[in-house]
Amino acid sequence: MALMTSDLTMTDALNSIGESILLADLNYDLVWMNDEAKNLFTKIAPLFGYERADDLIGENMDKFHTNPERQRERMKRLTEKHQVRINIKNKFVADTVITPMKNNEGETSYYTIMLMDVTTKAEEEERKDHLIESLSMPILKVWDHAVAVPLIGDLDEKRVDHLISSLLKECTEGDIQYALIDLSGIHKFNDQFSRHLRQLNQSLQLVGTECLVVGMTPKLALSFRYFDKGLKTFKNTYAGLRYIIQHDS
Repeated sequence: MALMTSDLTMTDALNSIGESILLADLNYDLVWMNDEAKNLFTKIAPLFGYERADDLIGENMDKFHTNPERQRERMKRLTEKHQVRINIKNKFVADTVITPMKNNEGETSYYTIMLMDVTTKAEEEERKDHLIESLSMPILKVWDHAVAVPLIGDLDEKRVDHLISSLLKECTEGDIQYALIDLSGIHKFNDQFSRHLRQLNQSLQLVGTECLVVGMTPKLALSFRYFDKGLKTFKNTYAGLRYIIQHDS
């Protein structure tokens, strides 16, 4: 096993990791932080009434917890790595890994706290929104030149814009000729929904993709005041896929 050279200190090694690392003693007082943590806590320190990151050295970690007593009880029982997501003053969100450091006698002497994937609260909420949008409107490849999009829930302006931009990108880059739009998961129908569907159809036509509507329930059919007569509809996805296979062969 290669040994650490004399010109490379442990501090150098911890600074090179690229994650924010803190060191706390058994009383949970902050005793050290690496350069990455100093950069992060330069932004966080003012939230706690401090000017600089270095001002936090010597302060107790209780300041970072809304329920410090509960956190202390958890730390006393900590024998191995513990991972938790924390919210700092409702401004930053981070995945935190706490590891007890043991001495030669096997007793815990310090705690290392590593903060990973630190984002602002706004960035975290935006990331959640994008995840929800992608999960609620997946674009599924169902044939060589065909995709299916099962719609679920309400189709508002934001979701329609996201769907159209994502679907147009998929159709142009993937040489998609048919897009199956599954309406069986839609339960709220109004004039706005009809307009959104027409907008989606027209956008697909511009890139040479045929829009096929499947899952048209009787309730949905009766709710439309306007429906594009040129838009092909099918009872279910199987019927729409059979149409694609017949015309794509």
